[in-house]
Amino acid sequence: MRKTNLGASAKERPVATEKNSVIEFQSKLSRTSIADHMREVIQSLGEDPTREGLLRTPERTEKALKYLTSGYSADIGKIVNGALFDVEYDEVVVVRDIEFFSMCEHHMLPFFGKMHVAYLPGSKVIGLSKIPRIVDVFARRLQIQERLTQQVAETLQELLSPRGVAVICEARHFCMMMRGVEKQHSGAITSAMLGAFRDSKETRSELLSLVGQRSTAI
Repeated sequence: MRKTNLGASAKERPVATEKNSVIEFQSKLSRTSIADHMREVIQSLGEDPTREGLLRTPERTEKALKYLTSGYSADIGKIVNGALFDVEYDEVVVVRDIEFFSMCEHHMLPFFGKMHVAYLPGSKVIGLSKIPRIVDVFARRLQIQERLTQQVAETLQELLSPRGVAVICEARHFCMMMRGVEKQHSGAITSAMLGAFRDSKETRSELLSLVGQRSTAI
């Protein structure tokens, strides 16, 4: 009786099957919309997607998700739009209390809070309104707070080549508040310090002092 060598083909089969599954899944995605999938999700949760209150929910959800993740298609260059200026200024620039809203990539639940963004100019400064817009670019993605903080800092570093950049982010997470540990008053603080803010304790202290100040004149 002739023996058949099944070893190689048996090893190859799972890879081929996995590859075919990915192709099939991608092909299915191209034929369906987020709204189509949301109808399936609603039904899987035990609800009736055809009842009056839910009839247009899949389309509304698709529109909302596309807006909340619009940062993926944003162009930093177009947002900055040349608002970089040669200015002789060597003190800290701080934009404080920038509100942001993002979505946790682990549970796709919101997290929100505020950012304080600072930099020590080299030869250029950026239009102040551009900093909150840059924050929004990275907040409007599936995110974790740590990465969001770092991305804002690294983008300013790349745009301005300053002597230092610092970003402090304070946020509250619905994945902690609505589920899991269900702690309503817990928050998280992350920071990214580059250049002089990392290297100089004095510069960091100045930043923390400026961020901590609360003016009644504004």
